[in-house]
Amino acid sequence: MTEGPPIRDAATVIVLRETGAGPAVLMGQRGASAAFMPSKYVFPGGAVDAGDGDVTFARPLAEPVRAALSRRAATAPEALAGAALRELAEETGQVIAGAGPGCGWPGFADRAPDAQPLRFVFRAITPPARPRRFDARFFLATADALVTDPDDFSAAEDELSHLHWVPLAEARALDMPFITEVVLAEIAAISEGTDVPGVPFFDNSGAASTFHRL
Repeated sequence: MTEGPPIRDAATVIVLRETGAGPAVLMGQRGASAAFMPSKYVFPGGAVDAGDGDVTFARPLAEPVRAALSRRAATAPEALAGAALRELAEETGQVIAGAGPGCGWPGFADRAPDAQPLRFVFRAITPPARPRRFDARFFLATADALVTDPDDFSAAEDELSHLHWVPLAEARALDMPFITEVVLAEIAAISEGTDVPGVPFFDNSGAASTFHRL
């Protein structure tokens, strides 16, 4: 294992919406003073917090998703799904939920987070020599899964600015991290039905970068 900052588990959600101009994804811009990826356009997401896997889901993860999340990993799939849904709500005000007991997360006072719509599509570990490092899992969900108005970001916290739906055809023109560009290419392939089986995993945990399919 390489030296440097500890690698923290993280989860990200790409929400895909069909529009009159074609498919679009929800993105926002990180602050210029952020310690990690300042000023870059990213998908909503963040580190796994204690308790993310303890909530009661309205519906569980699909079994193939749970199995893929479990490969080459020690973190509970439910904690990753919980982090993804919590971060989406906190950073954008958008909620994926169903009937069930509420929890303390914003937007979930009287409903339960719903893990069923989440599709596991990508995993990447931040390379060495970065101020912060994450083992990030990227989930895909369609805008149909939202129980909130997809154009209302009034409940969003201030971590991301310029929240908007970006057409896939235009997204890569934004200032974004390299790995986000790679994920966007995967999302485009999924949208077009040209993706290949297995979840891409860029593993930078060791001295050399390796690629797997989970």
